[in-house]
Amino acid sequence: REAQQSIFPDNTYGVDSGGDPTDIPNLSFEQFRDFHGKFYHPTNSRIFFAGDDDVLKRLELMDEYLNDFEENKESRPSSQIHWQKKRFAEPVKVRHPYPVSDNGGEDKETHMIMLNWLVNDEPLTPKDEITATILDHMLMGTSSSILRKTLMESGLGDAITGGGLMNELLQGVFSVGLKGVKPENVDKVEELIVDTLTKVAEEGFSDDAIAASMNTIEFDMREFNTGSFPKGLSLMLGTMREWIYDRDPTDALKFEEPLAELKERIASDGSAVFQEMVRDLLLNNMHRTSVEMYPSKTLEEEVLNDEKTRLSKIKESLDEDALQSIIDKTSELKALQASEDSVEDRSTIPSLELSDLKREVTEYPIAVTENEAKTGVTVVRHELGSTSGIVYADLAVDISDLSIEDVPLLPLFTRLMKETGAGEYDSVALSRRIGTHTGGVSVSPLISGVNQKGAKEGTVTTGEHFVTKLLISGKATADKTDELFGIFDLILRDAKLDSQAKIIEMLREAKAMKESGVQGSGHATVN
Repeated sequence: REAQQSIFPDNTYGVDSGGDPTDIPNLSFEQFRDFHGKFYHPTNSRIFFAGDDDVLKRLELMDEYLNDFEENKESRPSSQIHWQKKRFAEPVKVRHPYPVSDNGGEDKETHMIMLNWLVNDEPLTPKDEITATILDHMLMGTSSSILRKTLMESGLGDAITGGGLMNELLQGVFSVGLKGVKPENVDKVEELIVDTLTKVAEEGFSDDAIAASMNTIEFDMREFNTGSFPKGLSLMLGTMREWIYDRDPTDALKFEEPLAELKERIASDGSAVFQEMVRDLLLNNMHRTSVEMYPSKTLEEEVLNDEKTRLSKIKESLDEDALQSIIDKTSELKALQASEDSVEDRSTIPSLELSDLKREVTEYPIAVTENEAKTGVTVVRHELGSTSGIVYADLAVDISDLSIEDVPLLPLFTRLMKETGAGEYDSVALSRRIGTHTGGVSVSPLISGVNQKGAKEGTVTTGEHFVTKLLISGKATADKTDELFGIFDLILRDAKLDSQAKIIEMLREAKAMKESGVQGSGHATVN
């Protein structure tokens, strides 16, 4: 929040979209109602349909919902986002406290530092947008990307903060930094980020680094794999980035022409296009902020005392009738919240009936071959005609003999298998081989409760029987299948697991992520 407010001082992106808790009590119901009526009016909506249903029925359905509304001429003009101009003459430094407990210990009193750039103050061309995305991947996309790797191996902090390029808004922002930083190292982190970007601008990227990131991003764009997420909903969210700014929504899905332009530029000039972008959008861009968060043992108490003081002043300004009115309205609100909605009100909520669901279970073709090619391996093939020529493969290795004491080490072990190199490849070379030839490879533990054979279908598991596998998963185009399985074999047989420095780095990062996650997900921590 502090980073976004610092980089957007003049437009609506500098305002907390969820409201500042200390300021929300100043909002009157009338202001809230009027705001909702203006900006959440159907005039300001974007309506999206997915599927093969009849167009006329769609129009009838829209009419049914919209015919009770008149056009609100203020909604669209008032919603326009104005461009934040790059107006800083020099980078801006801001410092803000964050609360820590009084008994947290000295090791808890670390700082966070993040550098932020306003990437553009006018629309980027489609080619520049793809170039920026690939540049971001080379800088931050994997654990071996130069900026991420340099920061994590510096020992100046515990974990990365800021995810690199954020381009979901009207204007792009590039943010990166570290958390878990000692006070004396704050300036060193900022210097290291700028020095690393300067090195990139001067030396560029190697051909294999460019090829790996190009393939990874192009694979993702062509695949458009939404997993369990409905594809229609993914298309809607993908187009929304253009549509809400009154641009052609389909532009967000078109990449062939700008990608071809970028490939042509790389073929003629190599890394130069990325070096120019680093200089233009980052190094020579003075609209930059460094946001430092420092620990405060008194901040929480100060905020609470301020709230108590404000409430006391408000209470003192009220007469007995006003106080009683607040008490009565509060009681009325609680009673309303505790009451059930009427049948009529509940019937206005769209719902599915059992008759809307297919009773038939969809059957997919599955072929099981035991002792494939006399290897002792069981192969399960699941052929579909809708994978766009992409092979999705999982290699599951039985780890049921692993002792229960070693199970907590599995997440660390599986990260090491992929992130420390294998065979003749160091961590960077392995990452680039994966990026160049596949759509991605992952290693993870699979531990799932199962019922014993013969148990009735639908019976809840007892928690005593498990499937325990080490799962190596990946995807590649069909012509790269041999390469994909070659990488599987390399990781499984020859992963370098002896890097003590990498293990310590991973543990520090995991510790920092756990600590920072408590505030936003305290309920999950408690459970």
